[in-house]
Amino acid sequence: MSETTVGTRGETIVHPTALVDPDAELGQGVIVGPWVIVGPGARIGDGTELGPRVLIERDTVLGEDCRVSNGAVLGTDPQDLKFQGERTTLEVGDRTVIREFATLNRGTHARGKTVVGSDCMLMAYAHVAHDCELGNHVILSNAVNMAGHVTIEDWVSVGGITPIHQFVRIGAHAFVGGASRIAQDVPPYCLVAGNPSALHGLNSIGLERRGFSQDVRKALKDTYRILFQSKLNLSKAMARAEAEAPPIPEVRHLLEFIKASERGITV
Repeated sequence: MSETTVGTRGETIVHPTALVDPDAELGQGVIVGPWVIVGPGARIGDGTELGPRVLIERDTVLGEDCRVSNGAVLGTDPQDLKFQGERTTLEVGDRTVIREFATLNRGTHARGKTVVGSDCMLMAYAHVAHDCELGNHVILSNAVNMAGHVTIEDWVSVGGITPIHQFVRIGAHAFVGGASRIAQDVPPYCLVAGNPSALHGLNSIGLERRGFSQDVRKALKDTYRILFQSKLNLSKAMARAEAEAPPIPEVRHLLEFIKASERGITV
């Protein structure tokens, strides 16, 4: 592979100290910084920048216009005893920022891949384990540590120094406070914090900032009150909410998310 190519995005520049495997693919306008290692099967999208000392071990797809900072490690083997060397991948969407010393593992045969969406920010020392799936616009603050098979939906923010148990799901537009311990599913549109973690109402500020209408926010608040403040057990509260809740997509998503929970809901 030549060290410099020219495309519509400008030059693809590979620093002389970087090592790029012949089986890797670099898009147009990619910048590969000093002492970077890009392993076999990696595909780096147009306009993406790899800062100093980044390691992309193998079979990793980075989308367009991503920014990967000093010392981040992507596409390493899963830290999982069931991994037997099978071919798996790490996939990252467009415009995602991965800050210093974050670590992202590939998947195992259970799912085959680890996925991070577009427009995400993974801050310093965050860890995304094998077979996790992050949606779009997800923010992981410093030192968030995800175990395997975690699912985080779109527009979720997780505060720093937060461990997330394996197989946990965090619903869309939820906010998780820093230094929380997340061992059960977090309902969409809600705010959770603490160790042990507990619900603290809707993520009202986040919903307002993201343009949810007053009618939708009121419907979510009314449903939240039935589910978590009515003194009914959750199964009875769900039955009442399903009977009384308006047919609004956000409300339906909240109810369906809870119905699908296998680890239980943080309350």
